[in-house]
Amino acid sequence: MRAGSCLVCFGLVLPATGFAQVQTQIEEDRARLGNSTPLVEQIDPATVRDSERATAEAEEKAAGDGDKLDTSGNLLGNMWGARPWLYKHGISFDIQEVDEVWGNGTGGTASGNDMGAGSGTGPSYDGVTMPTLTVDTEKLFGLKGGLFNVSALQTRGRSISQDHLANFNPVSGFEADRSTRLFELWYQQSFLNGKLDVKIGQQDLDTEFLISDYASLYLNANFGWPMAPSVNLYGGGPSWPLSSPAIRIRYRPSEKFTFMFAAADDNPPGNRYNSLPIQQATGAALGSNSDPTSQTYNGANGTNFNMGTGALLMTELQYAINPQPADMSNVTKNPGLPGVYKLGGYYDTAKFADYRYNNMGQALGGPNDTTGIPRWDRGNWMVYGIIDQMIWRPSLRSARSLGLFARATGNGGDRNQISFAIDAGLNLKAPFKGRDNDTIGLGWGIGRASSGQRQFDRNVAQTAGAGTYNPVQGNENHLELTYQAQVTPWMVMQPDFQYVWHPSGTVADWTGMRRVGDEAIFGLHSNITF
Repeated sequence: MRAGSCLVCFGLVLPATGFAQVQTQIEEDRARLGNSTPLVEQIDPATVRDSERATAEAEEKAAGDGDKLDTSGNLLGNMWGARPWLYKHGISFDIQEVDEVWGNGTGGTASGNDMGAGSGTGPSYDGVTMPTLTVDTEKLFGLKGGLFNVSALQTRGRSISQDHLANFNPVSGFEADRSTRLFELWYQQSFLNGKLDVKIGQQDLDTEFLISDYASLYLNANFGWPMAPSVNLYGGGPSWPLSSPAIRIRYRPSEKFTFMFAAADDNPPGNRYNSLPIQQATGAALGSNSDPTSQTYNGANGTNFNMGTGALLMTELQYAINPQPADMSNVTKNPGLPGVYKLGGYYDTAKFADYRYNNMGQALGGPNDTTGIPRWDRGNWMVYGIIDQMIWRPSLRSARSLGLFARATGNGGDRNQISFAIDAGLNLKAPFKGRDNDTIGLGWGIGRASSGQRQFDRNVAQTAGAGTYNPVQGNENHLELTYQAQVTPWMVMQPDFQYVWHPSGTVADWTGMRRVGDEAIFGLHSNITF
């Protein structure tokens, strides 16, 4: 696919022209993995944009036009000459359009939003439009290595996960509450000939941290920003569709090593209560029943810029084995099969509700719980490891390759709903002759309810007594089979199938009398670059 915005150059070895020193994380990983990653990485609209730009740059470089704008990958082309004129002055304008249709064939639950009047297997549509304006400061007024970025979101439709599925993570990472809002607003400056760069402003960290490039093929949200931070942090943390004021530092001393650190506000909505399941009683007690993860509450237009709760401190170390040459056409010695290995973690300085004890030291939810208000614990942490490894390709110049990925996260169980999660899978790039940009993949994931959550469930069951249905949450497993196909230079279509065992580790449906059944979910996803 060719995207219309030639924004970043492919690899640190290129001359310092245009955006050469402002390489995105997705572009760096794609270069190191020998272009075996999916054509479009489906973490959020920003990664869709970045992966399309990376592909455009690689193709333009191969054609010898690395500093010339090519708009063949845009539905609107050169926009009657506006795009080339803006590009000449360092300004690029993109519009990403994502649309999805989902249906649940089995299991699930009727919607509690309409008192169960709706079907548990009804279809659902969701869509996102994201315009982005990017400015290369060197082209515009001579400041080398600077990049300014601003983007907005228009989200619509309904979430099938919220209405019918009751999963730990949505079946689509693009599901979001309906809103029109600011998304990103940041400036990035590079130093030391591109080895060091600093980004400051309103950011979502899921475009750079915790990324498995092979896992980014899949649509289930767990394969993007994983289950644990999505469920455990306030509002899911600074990740799509929410962003926070942050500073991010990235240092790349060589092709093999990358070090990143970020300090961000941990709570994009800015609301302490009713943000996590265990806090429902606290929120009700204080009269705060609105959902703080909704973009229609407490900063609906995205300009909340909250900095008054806690700090999320996040770091990641990356190591690449057998990094691939930018041009494989003249390679005579086999560089080996590439891989990228990552270790990281975060620490959140805010207070979190305890799943075990109330504010009087009594067992929360138990027979002797006199307040129903959780105790507050200072700080939260998580560690993670990621593997992206190519394991087969028929020849050096072949577009076909087989890649393996695995990612695991772990954290404490007293103040989190999820304590352990893992996802893994296999991707086959260019599965059919003449379909070099297509990828088929099979992925699996599991999330385990924390010890605190399970103890809380036992306490509630003991309090309720016999004759009620109060399950103890355990493991949720999900399996996904997907095929990403480039239909035109500006359109990608992706049919998708998922199966979920024990949604949310076994929970009651809207009636409270039976568990949410296992789910077979079918979807069709499309990306269009305007």
